[in-house]
Amino acid sequence: MSTVIKVENIGKQYNLGSVGTGTLGQDLSRWWAKVQGKEDPFLKLGESNDRSTKGSSNLVWALRDVSFEVGQGEVLGIIGRNGAGKSTLLKILSRTTTPTTGEFKVKGRIASLLEVGTGFHPELTGRENIFLNGAILGMRKHEIIKKFDEIVDFSGVERYIDTPVKRYSSGMYVRLAFAVAAHLEPEILIVDEVLAVGDLEFQKKCLGKMKDVSVNEGRTVLFVSHNMSAIKSLCTAGIILKHGTLAINGTTDEVLNEYLNEQEALSKMNIADISRSEGNGTLRFTNLVFKNQSGESKTEFVTGEPMTIQVDFATKPEFFNSKTSRIDIGINDLLGNRVTWMSSAIYNDKIEEGSSSLTFNIDKVLLSEGRYNVNLYCSTHEGVADWVKNASAVNIHYKDFFGTGKNIPHNQGGFITEFKLNR
Repeated sequence: MSTVIKVENIGKQYNLGSVGTGTLGQDLSRWWAKVQGKEDPFLKLGESNDRSTKGSSNLVWALRDVSFEVGQGEVLGIIGRNGAGKSTLLKILSRTTTPTTGEFKVKGRIASLLEVGTGFHPELTGRENIFLNGAILGMRKHEIIKKFDEIVDFSGVERYIDTPVKRYSSGMYVRLAFAVAAHLEPEILIVDEVLAVGDLEFQKKCLGKMKDVSVNEGRTVLFVSHNMSAIKSLCTAGIILKHGTLAINGTTDEVLNEYLNEQEALSKMNIADISRSEGNGTLRFTNLVFKNQSGESKTEFVTGEPMTIQVDFATKPEFFNSKTSRIDIGINDLLGNRVTWMSSAIYNDKIEEGSSSLTFNIDKVLLSEGRYNVNLYCSTHEGVADWVKNASAVNIHYKDFFGTGKNIPHNQGGFITEFKLNR
C-alpha cells in the first residue's frame, strides 16, 4: 500500500491577540534570523494549547511535532477534545494555512469539507459552485457535467440548485458541499465534524459514501468526529491529539481503547476539577450521586433495581432571574451514543428559586448490562449555564430480570423491555 500523506514534525504556532510577534523589533529579529539561515528564535518559546489553564505566554502551539503517514485507501480517524489541534491539522493538509515547522507531502488531489461555507462563493448558485469546485480540482467541464446529476441527487437540493447558496440553510449547504467533495473524484477526501450539522439520515448517507469511496474506489479519507461509533465503523486506523501533540497513532481498536480509558479516568474525577468549554457560570454543578432504594451511595446497579440520581449545584443570584431554566441528565454508552435522557423541563419550566440540588427518581433501571457515562447540562433562556461531559459513570449488571433463569444475549440493544408471553 503506497503512502499518499506523509506528515513530518508538523508544528503550528500562534501569537494570541497580535499580528506578527507583537513588536516591530521582534518581527525584524525573526526576519534577520531567516536571512542568515538560522532557526526562528520564537520557535523555542510558547506553550501547549491547553485552554483550561491560564498561560504565561501569548505564543501558543496549536500543533507541535506531529508525524504520521496515511496509505492509499485508508480511512484515518482523528480524535481529540475541542482545542486539541484537529482542525488546524486538516487546514494545513488542505493548504488553507501553512505550518510553522515541519513539512508534509501529499500525493493526489484533495477535496476538503472543513466548516460550513468553506469552498463555496455565497453569491454563486449551487450549480455554479459545483462547476467552480470541479475547476479548482482540475477537472474538465465535460467531467463535471458527467457527475452533475449524481451530485444533485445525493445532496437532495435539486429545487434550489439555481439559487445563490447564501440563501441556503446550514444543512442544505453541508449537503451540497459534501456531495461535491465526495463525487468530484479527489484522491484524498478530508471531512471535519461539519457533518454534525446535517440530519441523522444524511449523516448515515455520508458515512456510507465515505466507506464506498475508500473500499471500492481506493481513495484516502481523513475523518474528524466526536462520534466514536462512526469512527469504529468507518476507520481503518486512527490518531489521538492532546493539546496539539500526537498522543497515539495506531489501529482503530487501539485508538478507541485509549479514548475509552481516558473517558473512564475523567468520570472518576471530582466534578469541580473537570474542565468546561461551555457555559456562563451562573450555575455550576458540584456533585453527582447515585443511590439505591436504601439511600446508600453506589455506582453498581442491577437491571430492574430502583435508582435515585442526586445532582448538586451552586448558583449565582442572577440564575433565578431567568425566564426559564432546566437541568438535563444524558446517559451515553462508552462510544458516546445517547442511550437515554432525563430533564427537569419535563415537569417544570424553571428550577425552583433557592434550590441547590435536584433528585431524579427511577423506579426500575432498564438498561442493558454495561458501563454508562453520565453527562450534566444546565441552560436558561440566555444560553448554556454549565455542561459537564463524563461527569460520572455507572455500571449496570444483568441478573435474571425475568425470573426465568435465562440471560439476555449481548448486543441486543441498550434497553431491557418488560414483556410477558401468552401461550
